[in-house]
Amino acid sequence: MPGAIGRLLLAARRRGELVYVGGCGTGWTYAESVKLRELLEAIRTDSPAVNLKRKNAVFVEPVLVADAEYRAWTQDGKLRHPSFKGIRERADAGEIFILTNK
Repeated sequence: MPGAIGRLLLAARRRGELVYVGGCGTGWTYAESVKLRELLEAIRTDSPAVNLKRKNAVFVEPVLVADAEYRAWTQDGKLRHPSFKGIRERADAGEIFILTNK
């Protein structure tokens, strides 16, 4: 739908670098999706913060933290069945999930 978010592309830190950990396409209402898109539009950028190419993706500066629930991690380091729970400003590095393996 125009003005809404279809999917969030998520990243986490590994050895000081952001790495892609999967996409989240559920957990919000249409109205929440429109508000989220407006928020993200303000921090839009031309290049991704991670090594990732996606057709029709819109990339943003990595200054927000998405809270998500998920079932597990896959063997290739991606979130299994993530569901969006909210978004917040990045307060400090201690609140960001850091990957230790792979």
